[in-house]
Amino acid sequence: MVGTTIEWYDFYLYATATALIFKPLFFPNISSTAGTLATFATYAAGFGARPIGAVISGHLGDRLGRRTVLVGALLVMGVATTAIGVLPTFAQVGLLAPALLVVLRVFQGLAVGAEWGGAALLSVEHAPSGRRGLFGSFPQIGSPAGMLLATGIYAGVRALAGGDAFVSWAWRLPFVVSIVLVAIGLVIRLRLTDGPEFEEVKQRNEIARLPVVEVLRTQPRNVALTTGLRLSQIGLYVLLTTYSLTYLQNSFGKQSQVGLYAVMVCSALGLISTPLWAHLSDRYGRRPIYLFGTVAGVVALVLFFIAADSGSEIAVVLAIVFGVNIAHDAMYGPQAAWFSELFDTRVRYSGVSLGYQVGAVLSGGFAPLIAAALLVAGGGSPWLIVIYFAVLTVLTFASAYFAKETAR
Repeated sequence: MVGTTIEWYDFYLYATATALIFKPLFFPNISSTAGTLATFATYAAGFGARPIGAVISGHLGDRLGRRTVLVGALLVMGVATTAIGVLPTFAQVGLLAPALLVVLRVFQGLAVGAEWGGAALLSVEHAPSGRRGLFGSFPQIGSPAGMLLATGIYAGVRALAGGDAFVSWAWRLPFVVSIVLVAIGLVIRLRLTDGPEFEEVKQRNEIARLPVVEVLRTQPRNVALTTGLRLSQIGLYVLLTTYSLTYLQNSFGKQSQVGLYAVMVCSALGLISTPLWAHLSDRYGRRPIYLFGTVAGVVALVLFFIAADSGSEIAVVLAIVFGVNIAHDAMYGPQAAWFSELFDTRVRYSGVSLGYQVGAVLSGGFAPLIAAALLVAGGGSPWLIVIYFAVLTVLTFASAYFAKETAR
């Protein structure tokens, strides 16, 4: 959980900066709309790299072990994030600045592509029977914890430094702090051991030679279903925690912090709601909990746009909390256990990583970019965004319905 928290801190820090600060620093000479699209395109680049990270880490994780890959992922993420903190801006080096930003974002994507599968498997493969959902939720807690850490530090630095200093230099501090967090994570992560199921596979000399190829050949249905299970889950999260920051600036003004505060509140609550939904999936099954979350997600997005356009900050916070802690976490909490249980141990790292990361890039990576474009196409009305998300929801609902129930 600690290592995953640090990984997500780095990844979400970039997302927050994308919505709030990168446009004037790296894309200053284009229109406001084009600048928004360009910054969200660099954000999407990190998601595009995640399936590549999943393929590489899946191969190494199924052959060498889960811990080895997790240590490498943490190092890559830490170096890339710290480098963003010392990156020159457009005013200093011109077009080289956004180009370097994209390269570093790609390395972040590779690291995240390697991270989740190993963390989830270590937790689930060490879990006692009947409690895999709960144990698998601990790396999932790393997501809200990382978001809380990233958003909290970002908001704190912004408030203490003031507007001019923040734009000038203080925005770099949260990125540079990453190197300290990574050192802490490495101390913990180097003490981990692989789970007993994987050790048994090694002792029987049944390690897959080409695990990625094997999982695509023998279990393509489960790869497709896990990909589908990700679509509305990650789409909802990105829209409510990243795109919302930009949308709320249009409603409440550039200086409004309501979006950051709402994200911090739901991230703090996620430390409780994520394992709670996972525990309920151990008791009542993965499928019914997940299906509830998919349907609630559409309701949540509609409520968010109504709240944002109402001008009520309290309504915005409540809408985001409902969307993240009720709808999203009902899907996210059981996810590590359900994905892991769908694949054989020999190819499990490859299977869960492919489904998880391909779904992330198809939905989460492009959701802010698509939402920004649909807002323009709709003349400022958000309802095309709701229709787009409803399509994702139908695909996720169908995947949950047809996926095997594994809790029992």
